[in-house]
Amino acid sequence: MSTQYASDDIRSKLAVAAPTVEVDPSTPIKPSQWIEFLALPPSETSEHGSRTWLARSATLVVAYTEARAGEVFARAGQPDEYAVLQYSESAPIRVTAGEAAEEVREEAFVVVPPGDSLVEVLEDGVLIRLFSIVADDLREAVLNADAYAEPDLRAAPLGEWPDPVDGFRLRVYRLADTPIAPGRFGRIFRTTNVMVNFLAEEPAPRDREKLSPHYHDDFEQVSLAVKGRFVHHIRYPWGPDSTQWRPDESREIATPSICVIPPPTIHTTQGIGPHQQLIDIFSPPRVDFSTSGWVLNAADYPAKPGVGIPEGN
Repeated sequence: MSTQYASDDIRSKLAVAAPTVEVDPSTPIKPSQWIEFLALPPSETSEHGSRTWLARSATLVVAYTEARAGEVFARAGQPDEYAVLQYSESAPIRVTAGEAAEEVREEAFVVVPPGDSLVEVLEDGVLIRLFSIVADDLREAVLNADAYAEPDLRAAPLGEWPDPVDGFRLRVYRLADTPIAPGRFGRIFRTTNVMVNFLAEEPAPRDREKLSPHYHDDFEQVSLAVKGRFVHHIRYPWGPDSTQWRPDESREIATPSICVIPPPTIHTTQGIGPHQQLIDIFSPPRVDFSTSGWVLNAADYPAKPGVGIPEGN
């Protein structure tokens, strides 16, 4: 990873992780994906009236739902873990997996184990779920399936991250237990297949003189905008084949939305509204963040073999 972080940006101290994917410089770079959910027809509308949009990256499916009270979202035989992201505008939910059940009415990162599960919506609101592409039904229903008709050879595959230390089970990490703290970047949580960073809500536009252009050698970034207005700036490196070159992108995107930022583009995101919130998603989990000591549930989710994690947070 290369950065142009300012010296006072905590990420400037990150250890550089070795690339996990080796590609020829002529390998094409995927175009970015810009998906404003409410501007598109939903992927599915339930009898109850809930509307769900499904979109993907190379390894991840994002399910964004305008959910109605009383709706039940069931997964039968789900092959791997999935996550539910709860922020201030999320619907209160009750999640059931096996014999375990949890009611969640506050901001939280919820991990649902493989197998059968239910997410019951208790009041109208937003429901955001993150799945890997392993689930065939979800992968095949995404709005941007054509973008991945050919795989992204530059993006790291899901890989093998260890099982949680005490087995797969329903887990709820409430954000109130881990407030934003100096010396730690955001609030980062990991599972076996995804890493999520709940960034702080920003009460003002981002300083144009303090942006953070950087690139990732081999993993995508999914920037989920849930409040406010953003401009994503993306610059595509030049390879030997000039017919593959792409112009820079600096585009505004409304919320709710995702921008899928492909490797190895140089990128940074600028909040331009009076109040905004961004949630960054990485699949598979990032090695550099895992070695930083910033992962708040690292005690539950061991690192991939060969990746050391400092004790504590």
